[in-house]
Formats: sequence, C-alpha cells, structure tokens
Amino acid sequence: MSQIDTSKMSKGKADALEAAEAARDKGKSGVKSFSGGLFTGEANYDLIYPFPKQKAEDKAKGDDFLGQLNEVIDKHVDADAIDREGEIPDKVFEELAKIGAFAIKIPTEYGGRGLSQTNYSRAAMKLGEVCGNITALVSAHQSIGVPQPLLLFGTDEQKKKHLPRFGKGEISAFALTEETVGSDPAQMNVYAELSEDKTHYVLNGEKLWCTNGVKASVIIVMARTPDTEIKGKMRKSISAFILDMDTPGVEVVNRCRFMGLKALYNGVVRFTDVKIPVENLVAGEGKGLKVALSTLNTGRLTLPAACVGLMRSCLKISREWGSTREQWGCVIGKHQAIADKIAKIAAKSFATESIVLFTSSLVDGKKADIRVESAMCKMWGTEEAWKVADETMQLRGGRGYETADSLRDRGADPIPVERYLRDCRINMIFEGSSEIMRLLLAREALDPHLKAAGAVLDSRLPLMVRLKAAIGAGIHYATWYPKQWLPTFNSGPSGVNGSVKKYLRYVSRTSKKLSRKLFHSMARYGPALDKQQMLLGRLTEIGTELFVISACALRIDSMIKDDPEKAAEYLELMDVVFNEAKIKIKNNFNGMSNNNDKKNYSFAKKILGGTFKFLE
Repeated sequence: MSQIDTSKMSKGKADALEAAEAARDKGKSGVKSFSGGLFTGEANYDLIYPFPKQKAEDKAKGDDFLGQLNEVIDKHVDADAIDREGEIPDKVFEELAKIGAFAIKIPTEYGGRGLSQTNYSRAAMKLGEVCGNITALVSAHQSIGVPQPLLLFGTDEQKKKHLPRFGKGEISAFALTEETVGSDPAQMNVYAELSEDKTHYVLNGEKLWCTNGVKASVIIVMARTPDTEIKGKMRKSISAFILDMDTPGVEVVNRCRFMGLKALYNGVVRFTDVKIPVENLVAGEGKGLKVALSTLNTGRLTLPAACVGLMRSCLKISREWGSTREQWGCVIGKHQAIADKIAKIAAKSFATESIVLFTSSLVDGKKADIRVESAMCKMWGTEEAWKVADETMQLRGGRGYETADSLRDRGADPIPVERYLRDCRINMIFEGSSEIMRLLLAREALDPHLKAAGAVLDSRLPLMVRLKAAIGAGIHYATWYPKQWLPTFNSGPSGVNGSVKKYLRYVSRTSKKLSRKLFHSMARYGPALDKQQMLLGRLTEIGTELFVISACALRIDSMIKDDPEKAAEYLELMDVVFNEAKIKIKNNFNGMSNNNDKKNYSFAKKILGGTFKFLE
C-alpha cells in the first residue's frame, strides 16, 4: 500500500490530501500504464504497439455522425454571431438534438448514438475547428455532466430513467465548485442531510461556475454528507447526486460572463432545502469524489481533442497567410522567424492529435489504465493550443487582433483569430488546471516509490513497522536502481520501421534518466518532496514529452506502413516533433539544478507579506 505521511501537515492540507487519496483511482488490477512506466525507467512498447487503428465499422459510424454534424454546422452555426450575441440560437439546439449530439456515447439501448470515445474525440475536433461555445456546451454535458458518471457508476434503474432523456435533446451539467472551493473539495460547504425517514436528502448551499447550469434540465451535484469513521478516524464524506433542476428550492441566481466563450451557459446555482430522493444517490454515500475524479479521467480528453480542431484552423490560417502575404519583396513565410512559427504550429497540431487518438483508443479498449495519459493529454494539448493561437495572432498581426466583425465590415476576410485566442484560454483551467495536472502526474509518478518505501518515511507508523519496511525497500532498490544506469538498446518492437527506432531508443534511454532523477529527489527531500512543486513539475513535463514522442513515433510508423511512398515526408514531420520535445526535455533536466525556485519563493513570500508594496 502506498503511504503519504500527513502528520506534519496543517489540518486543512492533511484533510484535503487524505480526501484525495481516499478517492484516488488506484487503477485496474494487473493493468499497466505505458506513460506511468516512463517514471520508473520502463518504456514498455508492447503496451502501445502498434498504433491503434480505428476499426472500419467504428469509423463508418463516426463518419456518418460527423457528416450530419458538418451539415448542422454549415447550415445553422454562425460562430461569430454566437460570440457577438452571447447566445446559441434555439435552432442550433434543436438541430444538434435531432442528430443525437447530446447522446454521442450513450448506448443505443438508452436512445443514444452509441459511438466510441474515438468518434466522440473526432466530433470534438470538428466542433473545436468552428465554435468554442458549442464545443463547451456539448463537452460539459457529456464529459462531466450526467451521462459520463451514470455510464461509469449508475445503477440500471438510474440509467434507464435518465440516459434516454439526452437522446431527446435534454442537457445536463456538473456542480462541484464553490466560492471557497476549487481544486480542494475537502473544504466543500454545500451539505446534504438524510431525512429522518431515510427517503430523501435535504440539500442546502450554493455552487459556483456550473457550466451548462443555466440551460440544464438535470445536473450532477457534489455535496458534503455526514462524516464517516474509517479506521478509527472521522473522515469528511462527499457524495454525488442526480438532481432535476425543476426541483423546488433550486435556483439559478446568476449567469457568469467571461473573457471568452461569450455564450457559455455558466451560472451560480443555489439550493434551499432541496429534497433529493435517495435513489438519486450515485455510487453510494461518500463516493462522490471518486465519481468526480473517475469521470474526469475520461472527460478531460474532450478538451485536447477540441484543441486539435483549433490547431488545425490555426495551421490553415497561418499557411494561407504565410504563403500570400508579401513583405520586403517576398511572402512572409520565407522569412525564417515566420517559417519557424509555422513549422511548430504544424508539429504541435499533429502531436496533439496523436496523443488524443492514442488515449481515446485506450478508453475504447477498456483494458488500459489511462489516468496518466489523460492528464498528459489535457495538460500538454491545452497549453500547446494556447501557444498556437498566440503565434497565429502574431503571424496575422493587426488582422489577428481585429475582430471578425470589424474585418468583415471593412471588406477583409473575417478570420476570427482573436476569438480563437479568447475562447481557448479557459482550456488550461477547465476540468483541472495545468498546475493541478502536474500535481496529479507527480502523485502517479511517485506511487511506485511510495509503495516500495512510503512506509519507511511515514512517522505515523510504529518503529518496528518502519524498520521492516526499510529492509524490504532496501532489497527492492538494490535490484532496481543499478538497472537504471545500464545502457539501453530498446528501440521498440521488431516490426517498427528502422527510421523510427531512434526516437523510441531515445525514449527508453531518457526514461531511465528520469527515473533516477525522481529517485534522487525522493531520497533528498523525503516526505517534503510534495512541497517541491517546481521540481515535480519539471519531472512530469519530461515524462509527458516522452509520451508525446512515443505516440507520434508509433503513429508515424503506422503511416509509413500504410503509405511507404510518403515515408520521407512523414519522417520530416517526426523530426520536428522530436527535436522540439528533445529541447524541452533538456531544458527541464537542466532546470532541476539550475533555477531560481528558492529565491523566487522567498521573494514571493515577502511580496505577500507586503514588503514590496511600492511596486504596486
């Protein structure tokens, strides 16, 4: 069992960590994660080779839906008007409902389209090309709203009652955040108390930033329930409930407005003595946080998928502008500074698509542990999409900063780069910020070491228990650690294209270096390692870049096998992806010993204490 010593933490931090640990998905027994293995020096390509190809039947189903979706977009969606007016027209809702866009992954037996995660990701990519507002509407409903939690944890009765609603066009939402509660649900104040006759819960409190809450007919709401005793200690209990929005006492008190996503139906929802039938409890009392975290493992894939669509649009804009706009006697794309940006935009787009398609296939296969991969996809894809949108604006110059409406009014092409930039910024915050993703990945990276040696460092355990654990840890590391220094010749499965093997060999070699750095950090800081967030962030970024290289390399391998004549073209693309990742990995390794982390932290404490108010 993995152990985290919370004895020397503040009560608030200890409560938060213990709540998160209790709810943390431990993964499927006997199922390994390729990306998780990278942190222990194990690049097991057998887990991810060959790059998964969508089955013809599944692709055909997806193509059929995407054809219908394209028709709705072409005929009824004016993204600039939606942005301008801050509303999605009723006609768009109606047409999306007709094609089952609110029931994409819901099985056909419940009136849904019954499509795979891969096809759902493809749909998100398409929506991401066009309109961030509709993307958010569809994804918030299906990824974290009622459908996903019920598909994972719902009873047969709950599924039969609620899932058919979404095939008919109803929309759902997810209510977790509160005024004082974001990524720390242990401090939740919204409370649900079981009635004396045990027929219903009474819900009171207020939820903030409930996406789709303004339009939803039903939501998943997270609430505190009476504390429970676990192993002799009282633990905070968080539970998940299905709640119809027309229930007496439910009130949307405010619609929130934001920098981007002007038509986001996000609001503040207040609950006053709301009665929720006991049969609407999801997964059991005290299981709410597990429901939320497990839902997000899959749900957060939608964000990088949508980012792929955004990147595709940005690449097209950059290519066309770079090949037609002339300055100083030639098209701007021939200037090195511009060409560099275009090359990186193309590489980032391909890389994001590769990791999303790969991870989506793992979901469809239902045999893999995707916690690490989904977090990597979310962190990497959303951050790179922001960079792409920013660089596209820089390429377009003033035309990038100008609104589409203004461009149209003066007879120019109404290319909405500034809207893309505004709309995509939230992706690094939605469904777990980038900082939270790094902490989540760090926790998973540390897990093998906590299982091997966590008990040694846990001051709560009796001395004899810790001594016994120390012997076991010593035996484990005596065999594991020397292996991390041995040269590696692992270049992937024998069937991999010869030109691709060098990329995989680099991943194998670098993963061992990563595992050593992680071990050294744990040995140096012990239980205090959790405070070294900048260090852990660098380690997780290295692991993520290795995952990106691996997924892209194996996809390139597959593409070469399908079309050998384009091998040189595909390898040129791979080289750009690889070299960009390699530079970032090198910088992160260097940053572990050459940084300003301590000085900046000390400086920040003085700023927070008011020492440098003269700067304000």
